[in-house]
Amino acid sequence: MKIFKYQPTPSFMRLALVSILAFIVQAMPGQDTLRLTLNDAISLGLKQNYNITISEQELNIARNNNTPGAAGRYPSFDFRATQGNSFLNSESRTQEGVRDQMYTNYVSPVLTLNWTIFDGFRVNITKKNLEDLESLSEGFSALVVQNTIQAIILAYNNLLLQQEKLAVFDELKSLSRDRLLYMKTRQEFGSAVTFDVLLANDNYLTDSVNYLQQESSIRNAALLLKLLLALDDTTEVALTDSFSVKLETYDFEDLKHKMFSNNRTLLNQYLNQKIYENSTELAQSSKYPELFLTSGAVYATTRQRVVNDEASTAYSFGYYANFTLRFNIYNGGATRRAFQNAVINENIGLIEIEQMRKNLGNQLHNQYDQFLIRKKLLTVAESSQQSAGLNLQIAEERFKSGAINSFNYRDVQLSYLNASIRRLEAIFNLISTETDILRLTGGIVSEND
Repeated sequence: MKIFKYQPTPSFMRLALVSILAFIVQAMPGQDTLRLTLNDAISLGLKQNYNITISEQELNIARNNNTPGAAGRYPSFDFRATQGNSFLNSESRTQEGVRDQMYTNYVSPVLTLNWTIFDGFRVNITKKNLEDLESLSEGFSALVVQNTIQAIILAYNNLLLQQEKLAVFDELKSLSRDRLLYMKTRQEFGSAVTFDVLLANDNYLTDSVNYLQQESSIRNAALLLKLLLALDDTTEVALTDSFSVKLETYDFEDLKHKMFSNNRTLLNQYLNQKIYENSTELAQSSKYPELFLTSGAVYATTRQRVVNDEASTAYSFGYYANFTLRFNIYNGGATRRAFQNAVINENIGLIEIEQMRKNLGNQLHNQYDQFLIRKKLLTVAESSQQSAGLNLQIAEERFKSGAINSFNYRDVQLSYLNASIRRLEAIFNLISTETDILRLTGGIVSEND
C-alpha cells in the first residue's frame, strides 16, 4: 500500500513565515497607545486639524481688516524730514579775481494731513462690508469645522468597520485552519484523500491572504484618521467605542425646516448676498460729490557759511489748509455701468440662493429616503447574518459527520462571510447617511458641542 505524505507548498511556508514575523512584531514593546472615544477624536480634531487651524488664521485676518481705519473713517498723518548739504565755489561779487567758497546746510520737516470729509457715504458702506466679510469668514470657518467633524466621524467608524471585518476574516481563517488540521488527521487514518487536504489547504491560504489584506485596509483607515487629527503617523490609536448605530426616527418636515434655518452653506450664501448689496450701494455712492481736506505745516532752517566769514542762519515756518471738491459730471457712462452691473450681480445672487435652496431640498429628500431604506437593509442584514451563523454551526457538524462534502461546507463558510460583511457595511452606510442628514440640517456642530 502506497502511503502519501503531505508536504507543505512553498506559498504555505511563506505565509507561515509572514505570520510568525507579524506575531513577533506585535509582541515587541512599543510606544504608548492613544485611546480614543469618538468624542475624544472630535475634540482632538477641533484643536489640531490643519484645515481648522488655517481657517482660524484666515478669520483673524478678516477681524484685523474690520476696523474704522481700514474703512477710511480717519485722516492720515504723514511726516517727512529732508536734510541737505551743499558746497558752492563761485567768483566773488566784491573782489575781482577772488572766489568765494560757501557751505550750506538745511533741515526741513513737513507734517501733512489728508482727510476725506465726505465721499458719498462710502466709509459707512465700506465698514458695513468689512463686517459682513468678517461674518462670511466666520461662516466659512464654521463650514470647515462642520466638514471636519463629519470627516472624523466617518473616519473613526470606517476604522471600526475595518477592524470588525478583520475579526470576521480571522474567524473564517480559524475555521479553515481547523478544517485543514481535521483533514490532515483524517488523511493519516486513511479516511481522507489528497484532494481533500489540498482543497482545505487552498481555502486556508485564501482566507489567510484576505486576513493580511484586511490588515492593510486597517492601516490605511488609521492613517486617514490620524491625518484628520493631525497626529504623527507613528502614533498608535485604539478606538474604545463600539461599532454600532442607534436607529433614530426623523420627521422630514422638521428636518427641512432645520435645513433652511441652519444649513451652513445656505447661511454663507445669505451673507454673500449682503456683500452683493454693499457693492450696489458702493456703486451708487459714486454719484455723490466728494470733499477732501489737505493740511500741513512746513518748517525749514538754513545755515550758510562763507569761508573766512561768519555763518548766517535763517529759518522759515508755514502751514496750509486746502479743501478740494470733486464731482464727476461725465465719465463715459462708467458710473452708470458700474451701478447696473452691481444690480445684476445682486439679482444673480438671489437666483443662486433660490437654486441652492432647491438643490439642498433635493439632497435632503434623497438622503432621507436613503436613510429609511438603509434602516430596513440593516434589519435584513442582521437577520441574514444570524441565519448564516446558525447555518455555519450546523454545516460544521454535518461536515464532520460526512453528511456534506468540502465544497458544500466551503459554500456555507463564504455565505457566512458575505452575510457578516453585508451587516457591517449596512451599519457604516446608515451612519454615513445619518451624518449627511445632520450636515445638511446644520446639526453636526450642535450634536457635538
